[in-house]
Amino acid sequence: MNATHASDLEVWFLTGSQQLYGDDVLRQVAEQSREVCGTLQAAVRTPVRIVWKPVLTSSDAIRRVCLDATADDRCVGVIAWMHTFSPAKTWIAGLDALGKPLLHLHTQVNRSLPWSEIDMDFMNLNQAAHGDREFGYMQTRLGVARKTVAGHVGDSRVVGRVSAWARAALGRHAAGSLRLARFGDNMRDVAVTEGDKVGAQLTFGISVNSYGVTELVDAVDAAADRDVDALVREYTESYRVVPELLPGGDRHESLRYAARIELGLRYFLSDGGFTAFTTNFEDLGGLRQLPGLAVQRLMADGYGFGGEGDWKTSALVRILKVMSAGCSGGTSFMEDYTYHWGPGEPKVLGAHMLEVCPTIAADAPSCEIHPLSIGGREDPVRLVFTAEPGPAVVVGLADLGDRFRLTANEIDVVAPDEPLPRLPVARAVWQPRPSLVTAAEAWLLAGGPHHTAFSSAVDVESLTDFADMCRVELALIDDSTDMRGFGRELRWNQAYHRLAQRL
Repeated sequence: MNATHASDLEVWFLTGSQQLYGDDVLRQVAEQSREVCGTLQAAVRTPVRIVWKPVLTSSDAIRRVCLDATADDRCVGVIAWMHTFSPAKTWIAGLDALGKPLLHLHTQVNRSLPWSEIDMDFMNLNQAAHGDREFGYMQTRLGVARKTVAGHVGDSRVVGRVSAWARAALGRHAAGSLRLARFGDNMRDVAVTEGDKVGAQLTFGISVNSYGVTELVDAVDAAADRDVDALVREYTESYRVVPELLPGGDRHESLRYAARIELGLRYFLSDGGFTAFTTNFEDLGGLRQLPGLAVQRLMADGYGFGGEGDWKTSALVRILKVMSAGCSGGTSFMEDYTYHWGPGEPKVLGAHMLEVCPTIAADAPSCEIHPLSIGGREDPVRLVFTAEPGPAVVVGLADLGDRFRLTANEIDVVAPDEPLPRLPVARAVWQPRPSLVTAAEAWLLAGGPHHTAFSSAVDVESLTDFADMCRVELALIDDSTDMRGFGRELRWNQAYHRLAQRL
């Protein structure tokens, strides 16, 4: 279930003007707005297409295109630019009707002024400097949530910010239609994996559906031997498979059963239109192994996953995978497992029992089998690797009772200080920003969950845009974080979001 279908989605490019200037000016406005739209389409680093729409000069036309954008499932967002002066009262009905994310682009066609040639015709045509101010006022007056980007359309900074917003819009679109299969309940007595599923659907659009593990077992048992044979061949061609799992090895049947789990999961998820799922080691029913290899490979193909019934993290992993389509790096389910306080720079060792996505691997994974002390089942097959060094972010989604909070920490993934020959799971080692002490204290103060979505492909600007689109809080821990300021920010955010719920 890959995110490549994002290439079928669109962002609509709307240009505002008015009839005051005459048909000749409006023809130039149309030509130049096409040029700006084309520049963005060629430069933005996302698979979504930016689609030009005819210049808007009347309230009725604006309302109609905003209604159409809201109703069109292919449209994930709208970019608006006031090329000339577009009286903002003509935008009231349209902005009020718009149900898609909005980016206000404050730009112009020319980078430099032709000083010696400027006349009033030039001034009448190139009025975004105050046309966009009129538009900005009306957005603020109506309380319209939007992102504002100012600068010449050819600047890399402008392109980067528009790209980040477009990726967030893809994530918002994915959340709005996300169906999640939850096999069993969450781990007993755990608090943070609980949550308001109705609230999540109202806020994000996520639909969480629970199924008995027996239904998954039936799909696993129904996998055809010829399909198992083909998948096992794929494993041996794709990974460094340890000898005992290879054909003729004394644990080969374990690899075949892992393949059955993958086939059963794929069928169940595909047949039900699910793009994310959870499992729980306390509720395995007739499964002979806790799914490991299957989960890792499904995540690599774009599915979201959360362990121990953690549907919020599963949905978040899926959303970030859609947002990062076409980017370098990867996204995975993750957990802060243990700390290294020193010597040297303090750091986190992140992992999970089995389920870390190979898109974050530094080298080709090894397919191995090892005992698992929990779950009470056969030894599970899994991919073992270490994450690629570089900048990344870990993000958690928590239900605070009256609302949801995203907590994010910018991190730097590093190589382990020493080899880890006895750790039989996939893992990542990172240094949190600004430091392990401050990051840990801030995360705890924010009530961030212990399960996270780890991504070396999604940046903080896209996360911020996504949070704004969903009208949820993002508590960011980065290089500039200090505990006094972070605590104040959380208190201010709490007051704002509680008030905003009543507006």
